[in-house]
Formats: sequence, structure tokens, C-alpha cells
Amino acid sequence: MGYLLALPTAVFGFFVRLGWVRGIGMLVGAGFAGVLTISLLVNLVGWTQSPPEPSVEHEFHREAKALKLQSDGPFGTFDRQQLQRGFQVYKEVCAGCHSLNLVSFRDLHQLGYNEAEVKAIANQWAIEVPSVNPDTGEAATRKAIPSDRFPSPYANETAARAANNNALPPDLSLMAKAREGGAAYIYSLLTGYANAATYRNEKGEALPAANRPGTGLHFNPYFANLNIAMPPPITADGQVTYADGTPSTVDQMSKDVSAFLLWTAEPNLQGRHKSGWAVLVFLIIATVFGYLSYRNIWAEAKRQVAPKGVLDPANVEKRRRASRKAGVTE
Repeated sequence: MGYLLALPTAVFGFFVRLGWVRGIGMLVGAGFAGVLTISLLVNLVGWTQSPPEPSVEHEFHREAKALKLQSDGPFGTFDRQQLQRGFQVYKEVCAGCHSLNLVSFRDLHQLGYNEAEVKAIANQWAIEVPSVNPDTGEAATRKAIPSDRFPSPYANETAARAANNNALPPDLSLMAKAREGGAAYIYSLLTGYANAATYRNEKGEALPAANRPGTGLHFNPYFANLNIAMPPPITADGQVTYADGTPSTVDQMSKDVSAFLLWTAEPNLQGRHKSGWAVLVFLIIATVFGYLSYRNIWAEAKRQVAPKGVLDPANVEKRRRASRKAGVTE
């Protein structure tokens, strides 16, 4: 019986010494920690005994293909000719469904177009800019001017979904930053459409019938859930005729529009590269001058160490007196 009363008595004494509020708080905290620990151990054992099975999307999804662009790396710069070709592909292939809401016509100056060319591109753009009739106050449209942003091909989201089997074409302004892989993802997506019936993954397995695209969907292993509503936009060589005479193969057009969309997402890429190198050079020079200044100012200064502990003169004297009293010779 004494053993049964010992534990409650000890706990009671502990709370009395520690304080009731603080003691109860610690007890509750220990209870929560114990519950969390038990839950973690149970889940860990369950995961070890029955690991989750990989999904079909995980088994058949492919990472983006390698894409080499002139803008890659810390010294990268944009290839203006390629950007102009990519803009042409966007204009003739992509602009019918996808908007560039964050890009203005006047930004095309960075691609090498002069002022007259930019004005002509804006004025001849197939989609007019929403406006208001000043005489009647009713909704109207007008020709674009360089200060306008690229107009959306649809009046609103409802109209966009109605025209695309309830799928919403995303804005492409920041697409190269919004998707893992950037421009390489866009290039892979454009060139990665495949026949779901004959497709095989890296293990040689066929795509299950339940995961094959339904009506209005298209199989693409580079898309997150494998089935995408957008049909292949670039389907044949020569779909776009380049003004500079570059052969317009499917691969080339996909690379060019991917480079263009990288520019729309990172228009200041070259400036950031230049600024980064300037800052790096400045920091190196500042570090060198800082070290030389240190050597010049402190080279002759002697380091002074404050005596502490056994080196303290007072402690040294105490030790000597104790030694003499004990008859010990230092």
C-alpha cells in the first residue's frame, strides 16, 4: 500500500514546490508531447509496413527536356533574332487563345523593333483593345497603341471557358516563372504530345485505359496530370514562315516561342546579370581594401589579453600564500 501512495505523494509535493499553475502547465505540455510522439511512431510504423503506392501520374510523368538558350548562365544574354521569331510564333499560333496581360506593345523595343515597327504591330493587332464610345458611353473597341498591353482574346473568363470546352487558357506573361523548368517546360510541353494508346514509360509499361484522355483532352507526359485540354498548337514544319529565313521546324518554333516567353517573364534578365557582376566586383575590391586597411592600422598594435582565472594577479598571490602556508615551494 505504501508503494501505491508514494507516487501521488511525490507528484503532489512536486506541484507544491513548483507552483500549481506552472506544474499543471508542464503536465499538459508533457501530455501533448507524448500524444504527438505516439502518433508519429504509429504513422512511421504504418508507412514502413504499407508504403504508399506510386500514382499513375508519377509513373508516367516526364521531367522537362534539356533546352539550351543563349540567355542561360550568369553571362547569358537574349538572342534578339530568336526573340523576334518567338514573338512571331506567339502572334500567329498562341495569341488566338492566350493573353499577355503584363506585356505592353512598347516593350517590343527590347526585341529590336524600332518605334515605327512597334506602332505598326499595335495598329495591326488582330484583337482590338476594349474601350468606351465617347458619344454613346457604350462598350466599344479600338485599335491598339504602343502604350497598351496585349489585349486578351476573350472578354472575360466565362467567354474563354465557353470557347474552350470549359478549359481556361492561362495568361502566358509569367508562364516561364510559374512552371518548374521554365522555358524548358514550355518547350517540352509543345513537343511532347504523344499517342496514349502506344505510349510507354521508362519501364516499358502502357498507360492504363482509365487514365487515357477523354473527350476534349490530349495526352502529354510533360503535363502534370498527363491529360491537357490544349490541343497540339504546333503541328507541322512550316506552320510559321520566318522573316529571317530560318527553317521553321516544329522543334525550332517551339524553342523560339519558349525563349520569347522567358523574355516576357524576365525582361530585365540581362540587366540583372550585369548588376550582379558589378556588385560582385565591388565586394571583391571592398574586401581587398578592407584587409589592407586592417593590416595598415593594426599591424603594429599588440594584442592585450585581460588576465582571468588563474592568471588574475589577485588569484596568483592567493595561491602563493596558500603554498607558503602549506610549506610547499613553488
